[in-house]
Amino acid sequence: MPLSKKKQPTAGSGSKIAELRTGIYKFSGEKPGSHVYLIRGWDKNVLIDTGISSNFHYLVECLKQLGLKVGDIDLVVLTHEHFDHIGAAAFFFKTAVIAAHRLAANKIELQDEFVTMTRYHDAGSKPFYAHVWLEDDAIIALGNYELRVIHTPGHTSGCICLYEHNEKLLFSGDTVFANGTLSDIATSGNISDYVNSLQRLSTLRIVEMCPGHGQISSTPEQDMKQAVVYARTLMEDSKMLFEAITPKDSSIPSLGASVRSKTKSEEAGK
Repeated sequence: MPLSKKKQPTAGSGSKIAELRTGIYKFSGEKPGSHVYLIRGWDKNVLIDTGISSNFHYLVECLKQLGLKVGDIDLVVLTHEHFDHIGAAAFFFKTAVIAAHRLAANKIELQDEFVTMTRYHDAGSKPFYAHVWLEDDAIIALGNYELRVIHTPGHTSGCICLYEHNEKLLFSGDTVFANGTLSDIATSGNISDYVNSLQRLSTLRIVEMCPGHGQISSTPEQDMKQAVVYARTLMEDSKMLFEAITPKDSSIPSLGASVRSKTKSEEAGK
């Protein structure tokens, strides 16, 4: 039976839960954790991100308000590999399928704490791995909703956004925030990929953008255009900075020249 025909529990007044569409909820993040989004499909329930490890008890309470238990979550989709989005995923590992882009899944499985920043932020979490390694343009069908995976590297190499084309909702993780604000370029990320990712997103018809932090954007197309401008400006500024700190002395050999020189010296010694 379609979800819209079922009577669903709703969050009470003053709750940190907001119903964005029928069966789509936002659990406001408790710093430093991210927001968590719940999508109730016709027969499957999906979480987008989980926040930090210590956020788990908060998630349990949010689910309880909606008449759900941890075991009622069927799929957890992680928008990227950072600790503030994946920490509590370990608590769903035994009962739900965990999914992430393959570049994020690889770092999570290898427990690359330099990239996930778990150790740096002292955000201890039980080890887990992603059961499903997602690729760009994969579809997650829930009956009443359909999520398209869009690989958006830049902030990290494994970033994804999820686009619900019927409601025209974009779950943007840390790729882009309200007002076109961008994330930092973290380890494994780069600005040129960021520009390309934002240009791809700017071609979508989006009514609302639901980011991993901050407020929901009701002007996403305008924000996306501004984000592209920000990213291009950042790339140009980075070029200028690189040129400013690069030695102008042409007598300084390149790495290739150094290798060639060493090879010739070795040959001369024979």
